[in-house]
Amino acid sequence: MTDFRWDKLATDGMSRRGRLHTAHGPVETPAFMPVGTAATVKAMAPWDVAQTGAQMVLGNTYHLMLRPGAERVAKLGGLHRFMAWDGPILTDSGGFQVMSLAQLRQLDETGVTFKSHIDGSTHALSPERSVEIQDLLDADVTMQLDECPPAGWPHDKVADSMRLSLRWAERCQRAFRERPGYGLFGIVQGGVYDDLRRESARELSAMDLPGYAVGGLAVGEGQAETFRVLEVTCPELPADKPRYLMGVGRPDDIVGAVMRGIDMFDCVLPTRSGRTGQAFTARGPINLKNARHREDTRPLDPNCDCATCTTFSRAYLHHLIRSEEMLGPMLLSRHNVHYYQALMAGLRGAIERGELTEHAQALAEGWHAGDIPPIDA
Repeated sequence: MTDFRWDKLATDGMSRRGRLHTAHGPVETPAFMPVGTAATVKAMAPWDVAQTGAQMVLGNTYHLMLRPGAERVAKLGGLHRFMAWDGPILTDSGGFQVMSLAQLRQLDETGVTFKSHIDGSTHALSPERSVEIQDLLDADVTMQLDECPPAGWPHDKVADSMRLSLRWAERCQRAFRERPGYGLFGIVQGGVYDDLRRESARELSAMDLPGYAVGGLAVGEGQAETFRVLEVTCPELPADKPRYLMGVGRPDDIVGAVMRGIDMFDCVLPTRSGRTGQAFTARGPINLKNARHREDTRPLDPNCDCATCTTFSRAYLHHLIRSEEMLGPMLLSRHNVHYYQALMAGLRGAIERGELTEHAQALAEGWHAGDIPPIDA
């Protein structure tokens, strides 16, 4: 069986072109993982997700723990069989919900106690239980349980939180069941404080984990601060291990993070935007609710070869969205995920050619140029 490893294939500045080997196949990096929180990428069938070029998806420990339950998924053959996804799966540990559902939980050294947002039932999530759940789900990448501090916390409070996450990482490592093709990622925390980010990265690096994530960003600190934190953090992480920036997903955020040494991304933005009528294109986002598209016979993005763009007009997509037909979000979500996968493929090729700076500049110029209006507008 394949060992879990990441091979570095090329570099361009701080950026890396690599290949992650897992029990369920390889992942070309830099990679974007569509989010399948509840064992489904919203509004998309698994074969549609695969056709976009996506190789790895993300599931969520907290949500799957509550419904349908990890033991039930294991009884039914594991998450891959359950959701009919043959490729690799990464599962978030539930740490983000420690922050986002703060009103429904209690946290101490042992772990987190949640009240279910579904029915109010109480559930305990320790580092050991989080790892056990992800094992039952058969996740190729298991994430350590951590605490994700919100933006604005003072240094001393963030320091206590970061060191708690380090202690939880050690417990997760002890609980993780080693087997070929499966890996545990540690999560660097520390807010926007350089000394805490360095401390977290160095302590986690000393644990020699299979991979590392940068957490606690995209929580309100802004792009410039995110990039600065990455410039501080990435050099402290092992050069031969994959780096995953959690929950960051605007196209310009991804490009900037790749240029600072990040290999893996996830975000709900492509599918969430699709459900609200927004499409990502080479000339920036387009709002299909806008009346200017009512009689526009052009494709959504003439540079895109996805089924949405090669089959349907903007006028039809506008009609679907305004009529609240379910096909509208499905077509836009499929296009958006395809766009993200094409974006990542373009970044990989640019790194291989040593032309990432020029490629990033061309992408930015297209986004800033904006959409071309209809001829009769």
